[in-house]
Amino acid sequence: MLYDLGHVSTTEPFGRLFNQGMIQSFAYRDAKGSIVPLADVEQRDDDEFIHSQTGDRVDRIVAKMSKSLKNVVNPDAIITKYGADTFRLYEMYMGPLDAAKPWNTRDVPGLFKLCQRIWRLVIDEETFELSATLVDRDASESELRVLHKTIRRVTEDIEQLKFNTAIAALFEFVNAATRLGDRPRSIIEPFVLLLAPFAPHLAEDLWQRLGHENTLTFEPWPVFDPALAADDEVEIAVQVQGKIKARIMVAADADEETVRSAALADSNVQAALDGKTIRKVIVVKGRLVNIIAG
Repeated sequence: MLYDLGHVSTTEPFGRLFNQGMIQSFAYRDAKGSIVPLADVEQRDDDEFIHSQTGDRVDRIVAKMSKSLKNVVNPDAIITKYGADTFRLYEMYMGPLDAAKPWNTRDVPGLFKLCQRIWRLVIDEETFELSATLVDRDASESELRVLHKTIRRVTEDIEQLKFNTAIAALFEFVNAATRLGDRPRSIIEPFVLLLAPFAPHLAEDLWQRLGHENTLTFEPWPVFDPALAADDEVEIAVQVQGKIKARIMVAADADEETVRSAALADSNVQAALDGKTIRKVIVVKGRLVNIIAG
C-alpha cells in the first residue's frame, strides 16, 4: 500500500533479511542430573563449579535461556548495577551477530571498565570538569592515523553488522588515547560520535560536557581520510607445502617481488625449504605467500 501511494521506493518493507543468533546461557546439573539454579552455583576455578548449598560439584552446559533450566538472566539486574550502555556494549561484543553465543555475566564488568576509561579520557574524576589532559591543539600525524583507522574500521564494521569487531576498534582507540600525555579535542570529539551507536547515554553526556548545546544525534558521521586510514604495514602468512611456516611484516604497498623476497629470506621458511627445490611461489597481495617445493 505504501508503495502504491508513492511513500516508499520498494515493494518490500526491508532490503534484506538477517537472522540473529540466539543468546544462550550457562545451565548447571548435579550428579543426579537435576538442574541447579544459577544463584546456587559458585565458581572455584576456570572449570570447577560447586553447588553452594551442598558443596557438590556440578556440570556446566550451554543451553537456551528458559525457566525450566533455571538459567534466565534478568537484564534489569545488569542495567541496575552497570548501566544500560554497558548492557548494550556487552550484547554487541559477545560475538558475531548471526552466531549463537552464551551469556556470561562475569564478562560484563570488562565493558563497564571500558565505559569508565572512556569517561576518563574527557572528564576529571575528582572535579567532574573537563580533564586537564584534554587540550586544544592540532593533532599529530600519528594521532590522526589512529583516529582515521578507527573511523574506517567502525564505519565498515557497522555497515556489515560486525558490531563486535567495531567495539574492538573502540577498545584499541581508548588504549592508544590513554597512552598519550595529553589528548587533542580534534581526535576525541569524532571518537565520541563513533561511540554513540553503542553507548548512546555516555556519548551524549560527554558531547554536552565538551561544550555542545545540541544533541549529537543530528551530527554528521565522521569521515575517514583513506591516506591516513591506510595501514603502513601488513602481516603476510607464508606457507610451505600448504603449512604456515612464518608470518612476515611488509609495507602495505609492497610489490609482488618485494613480498616474495621477504618471504624467502625468513629463517623459518629457509629451514622448511632446506634440501628442497622451489617449484612455484604464489603471492596473494596483502594476505599470503604460498611456496610449492619438492
